[in-house]
Amino acid sequence: MKKVLFVCLGNICRSTMAEFVFKDKLEKHGLSNDYHVESRATSSWEHGNPIHQGTQKILRKYNIDYDKDKTSRKISNQDFEDYDYILGMDDSNIENLKSMAPDGTEDKISLFLDGVEIPDPYYTGDFEETYSLVEQASDKFIEKMQ
Repeated sequence: MKKVLFVCLGNICRSTMAEFVFKDKLEKHGLSNDYHVESRATSSWEHGNPIHQGTQKILRKYNIDYDKDKTSRKISNQDFEDYDYILGMDDSNIENLKSMAPDGTEDKISLFLDGVEIPDPYYTGDFEETYSLVEQASDKFIEKMQ
């Protein structure tokens, strides 16, 4: 089983969106049993807070199931050990992850969408753009893993 962890700054917008979009796509491809997928934050700023209303709204718009009880969690040293792929949403997330990573785990870290940063809708307000990029990145990652 491959273990995938999506990471952004607060774990209330992008990484949670990526978690549930990716799970939805895995289910549609019949691959749900081949992957364990979660999301985390690089900071503790939003620790314990629920998924952002904008993310919930866009997931509902596209009929994507999500855990309504999910709350923000910060990445731990154990996460670096446990997950095979740690996918950051932007260059800042990648820098933070690499500075936090225990020795020998840095090679698991990469940008979710190669060469493209996924903008934070918490600041841009554009959840549609973020959704579009997350969907594109999910398709490419699944294709790469096949």
